[in-house]
Parts: sequence; structure tokens; C-alpha cells
Amino acid sequence: MKKLVISLSSLFLLFFTAFSQKIPTGNPADFKVKTCLHSVSYTGIWRGQATITVDEFLVKAKELGFDGVMLGAKRPHVSLLDYDDAARQKLRARIKELGLELVCLAGYTDFTAGIDKPGVPNVEIQAIYVGELARLARDLGTSMVRIYTGYERPDIPYDKQYAMVVEGLQLAGKLAAKYGVTLAIQNHHDIALHHDAMKWLLDEVNLPNVKAAFDCWSPTLEGLSPEEIKKAVHTMKPYIVHTTTADYAELPRFRYNPNQTNYIALESQMRAVEMGKGFLDYKTFINALKEIGYQGYIAYEMCEVLEGGGSVENLDKAAKAFLEYVKQFE
Repeated sequence: MKKLVISLSSLFLLFFTAFSQKIPTGNPADFKVKTCLHSVSYTGIWRGQATITVDEFLVKAKELGFDGVMLGAKRPHVSLLDYDDAARQKLRARIKELGLELVCLAGYTDFTAGIDKPGVPNVEIQAIYVGELARLARDLGTSMVRIYTGYERPDIPYDKQYAMVVEGLQLAGKLAAKYGVTLAIQNHHDIALHHDAMKWLLDEVNLPNVKAAFDCWSPTLEGLSPEEIKKAVHTMKPYIVHTTTADYAELPRFRYNPNQTNYIALESQMRAVEMGKGFLDYKTFINALKEIGYQGYIAYEMCEVLEGGGSVENLDKAAKAFLEYVKQFE
């Protein structure tokens, strides 16, 4: 019986070794710029942003010169509601025909949703959703799904919310493993946003197919210095398998107070700009990825109101600017 348990454990480890995403090697010589365009950039989510079909997006990514694509797993693009077996086979064939790599699917999770209604098994619902995304990913020819942690709800103890995220990621990770899929947790939602908290979270989840999609955006908004951003990348080295880039300009906001005949400072509004024109320090961030021997793709998204408007022409212009910008790291 003991030998059987050991044998099953060995098979389990071999399974994950075969399908898991490559983590950084520690050797800068192993770094290579591989570009990826996120379809959220053309889904009309932001004010004035154009919407194009999945096939139009794939053709565009190819014509622009991207190596791979990241497909948003929700309407109007690749929703579970719309992709039966036949549609999955057709899309997979089309991606192959165009010579593109499907880098990952972008899932949209919030493991703390419904925490104020304990009678509804929201963690289980989220985990099952991720499991179905993993099945979709496998069918389309990728072994990675990007997901999030959870937003922090007011008046609920933080650790209770954190525990729900741990439970959800463990359930989702085990379901994803059935399809040979790695879950890449993006530093986007409130829970475990900071790199130290994110590493602690992933250590606690402790599944070989639950990794990190670590971006420069949130560490910058957290106020980290260039040296601290570099340190954050090194801290996350055991887990980083994906990263998504976007650059922003900060527009200050104020509210007039007639009682003091003065203005009250408010939170700034962020607007998307072409890579290199904003305040995010991608030279430090990407060079740090290079130092740790990062093996994944560098994705680009336009996920805010973009300077110059949301026409297809202007979106394409920004996508081309990204491709030019990352050449300096080759």
C-alpha cells in the first residue's frame, strides 16, 4: 500500500512537471522577448473603445507582428457560453493556421464575492468556473489561465476573506490540474496585492500549477521605488510565468470647496498612453525579469481610455508602439 501511495505521488509530480509553465531559470541569457497581445484591448469595454470579433483580432495580432495572443474568456470574445466543442476546434485550428501561439486565456474571478451571504457556495462556484476555463484552455491549445484573487469587502475580517481566496485557489488549482493547466494569479485584486503578500499566498496555496502573472502596474501604484520594484521581481522569481504591460498617465483631480475658497485634492485619474510615454518604469521592471531569466511572454493590453481615442487605428498605433518599445530588451 505504501509503495502504491509513493507511486501515485510520483505520477502526480510527473504530471505537473509535464504541463506546468516554465518558471524563471535565474540565468539572464535564457531571457527572450516574446510578445503577446491581449484581446481585451479590442472589446469595447472602455469608453470609446472599438470592438472587433475574435477572428478579426487574431488576424490583426498576426499582421501587427505579435508572437502570441491572450484571449479574454468572456463576451464579446471567448465566453464559455458561446464555445461548444465545434467552436473550440474551429478556433484552435484558426490560431494554428495563422501561426500564432495562444499564450493563455484571461479568466475573471473574485473569490471573496458573496462573502456576506454564507449560504451560497460562492468559492465552489468560482472554482468550478475556473475548472471549466481550464477545460476550454486545453481544448484551444494552451496550458495557462490567468485569474485574480478577490476584492476586499468592508466590515468583514481580512483573514476570513484571505482564507476564502486560499481555499478557492486550491480548489481551482486541483480542477485545472485535470486538464494540465497552470493558473497564473495576477497582482490585480485587493487580496494579496503586494508582492510579499502574494508570495506568502502562493506559498500557502502550495500547488505546483498555481503560479503568478506579475505586473509592474500595481507595484508602481503602491508607491514602490525602482529599486523596490526590482526587489519585488526577485521576490516573486519562484512563481512568475506571465506578465501584462500597459502604460498610464496620471491626471490630477480636485474638488472646489467654496467655504475655504480652495480646492480639495482627490485621487488621480489614470489614462492609458503608449508604452514609454507614461510614468511606469518598465526599463527597471523588464530588465529585472531579464535578470531572473524570465521564460514567459510579455503581453500588452489597452485597458483604459486611451490617449488619442479608441478607434481601431489608434489602438493599432499603440500596439505597434509596444512592439517598438520592447525591442530595446532583446
